[in-house]
Amino acid sequence: MKTEHNKKLSVTNTIVKIAKPASYFIFLLLTYTLGYLSHSFSPPSLPPPNFPPPPPPETSSILRFSVIDTTELASFRVTTQCSDPIPPEKIYRELIDRIFNGTSPFTDFPQPHVAEKLLRSKKVRGWGSNGAVFENLIRKVNPRIIVEVGTFLGASAIHMAELTQRLGLKTQIFCIDDFRGWAGFRDDFKNIAMLNGDVLLYHQFLQNVVTFNQTGSVLPVPFSSGSALAKLCEWGVLADLVEIDAGHDFLSAWADINRGFRILRPGGVIFGHDYFTAADNRGVRRAMVDLIAKIHRFKVKIDGQHWVIDSTYIH
Repeated sequence: MKTEHNKKLSVTNTIVKIAKPASYFIFLLLTYTLGYLSHSFSPPSLPPPNFPPPPPPETSSILRFSVIDTTELASFRVTTQCSDPIPPEKIYRELIDRIFNGTSPFTDFPQPHVAEKLLRSKKVRGWGSNGAVFENLIRKVNPRIIVEVGTFLGASAIHMAELTQRLGLKTQIFCIDDFRGWAGFRDDFKNIAMLNGDVLLYHQFLQNVVTFNQTGSVLPVPFSSGSALAKLCEWGVLADLVEIDAGHDFLSAWADINRGFRILRPGGVIFGHDYFTAADNRGVRRAMVDLIAKIHRFKVKIDGQHWVIDSTYIH
C-alpha cells in the first residue's frame, strides 16, 4: 500500500513539474497572439492635422503695415477726378445758387418763430477752435478758399474768418455739417433750443455767424460730409485749406479725409483735429497713420491736437 501510494505521489509531482512551465509558455503564447491580432486589425493611424502657424503678435500699426506690399492697397486709392476748378472769386455765388436757390441763408434771418429761442453770445463753444495751428496754416497758405468738414456751432470757422481778415486776406469759408449733432449730444448742450423735436443747431450756427458779423465770409453747406464733399468735387469747388473735424470713428474719418483730399488744390494743406482722441480705439489716428498715409505715401505732421498734411511734400 505504501509503495503504491508513493508511486502515485511521484507521478503527481512529475505532472506538476511539467505543467508549471507549460502554463507559463501557454500564457506567453496567448499574450503574444492577442497583441499581434490587436495590432493587425487596428485602424490605420491618421497623420496629425496640418494647422497653419499662428500669425505673429501685432506690436503696433506701423509694424502691421511694414509687411504689406503697397500694391495690395491699390484698390483703396481714390482715383475719381474732380471737375475743372471754378475760379475762387466765383465759388461763393456758385454755392448760393446751387444750394440756396440764389438767396443767402442770412437773408431775413432769423425768422420770428425761432428768433427768441436762439442764443446771442460772444463765446461760442468748441474744441480746440482757437489752436495755434489755424494761424500757422493760414499764414503759410494764404488761402482764398477754406472748407471745414464738421463745424457744429461755428467756433473754429469764426476764428479762421477773424484771422484771415486780420491778415488782410479775402477768404471764403464753407462749413459742411448736417447740423444734427450726434446721439446724446444734448446731455452737454441743453441750452440749444429744440422746436417740434428738431434741435436748432443750424439756426444757432447762423446766429453765431451773424453775432460775429461774418456773414460775408462764412457760408454753411448743410449736408452730410460725404454727399457735400462729393458735390463740391463734381462742381469743381477746390480749396486751399481743408479742415476735417466731423466723425471721430475710423470709418467716418477715413471717408472724410479721402474725400477732402480730392478737393484740395495743388500745394494746399489738409488738416484735422482729434489726432489723439481715444474714440473708436483712436479712430482718427488709425485712419491717418495706419492706412491713408500708407496709401498716399505722405508724412503726417502734428501741431498740438491736430494732424497736418502739406500736399507740397506728397510723393
